[in-house]
Amino acid sequence: MKTIVINIGNTNIRFGFFHKDECQVSWVINTKPYRTRDEMFVQFLMLYKSYEIDTENIDKIIIGSVVPQITQDVLSAISKIHHRTPILVDRNTPSGVLPKSKQMGTDIYANLVAAHYLYPKGTKLIFDFGTALTASCISESGETIGVIIAPGIITALNSLIHDTAQLPEIELKKPKSILGLDTVTCMQSGMVYGYLGMVEGFIERINRELETECFVIATGGVSHVYKPLTDKIHVADRLHTLKGLYFLDGKEIIKEA
Repeated sequence: MKTIVINIGNTNIRFGFFHKDECQVSWVINTKPYRTRDEMFVQFLMLYKSYEIDTENIDKIIIGSVVPQITQDVLSAISKIHHRTPILVDRNTPSGVLPKSKQMGTDIYANLVAAHYLYPKGTKLIFDFGTALTASCISESGETIGVIIAPGIITALNSLIHDTAQLPEIELKKPKSILGLDTVTCMQSGMVYGYLGMVEGFIERINRELETECFVIATGGVSHVYKPLTDKIHVADRLHTLKGLYFLDGKEIIKEA
């Protein structure tokens, strides 16, 4: 079975090519500026060719979206490429996970689904370092325990740069020291260690409130910056959300621990 999975996020659209339950190729394009469906058709087709994806051999296309204003255009472009209608999944798509909220975003639901199927034992806590920083928690039985939403790292950084007169754009990476003497190091320390402190604080408080030790998964565009800096994050997987969408196509795939 060969499947294309597409996650439409507020900042990026991520594509994944799955074969035999494994994501073999993944690529990302910017969500904005919004394009017409004809522009999307051409861009998607060019990327398929770049990654040597044969559209005729794709058995299934799965799409999840948190950007309603472009969902139909993406659906139209993908349908034109594959000559078939993609499967659009969301929080109402059945799975082994009980979302417990009619307001839950597709990305958060997919994160919970992936954690439930890939790490079936114990309570899981998933941090998604995207446009928003989200933390979603799920029990071993598949019940959603709760969710936290905070401003995302890049969102906060862009706001800081935009709303100040002299602060420059910086690369988000571990600074050379916590206390800086130059502007770039000072900003890197604030964004990296400031958010790391927030994440570690959330983990400690959640573990204390639930009286357990959650298995912590990090995903999203900048998760790789934070995983090496703490032992409180157990796994970093940029494709975690894509894997959750893949599991939402109706199959009951449960991995053994």
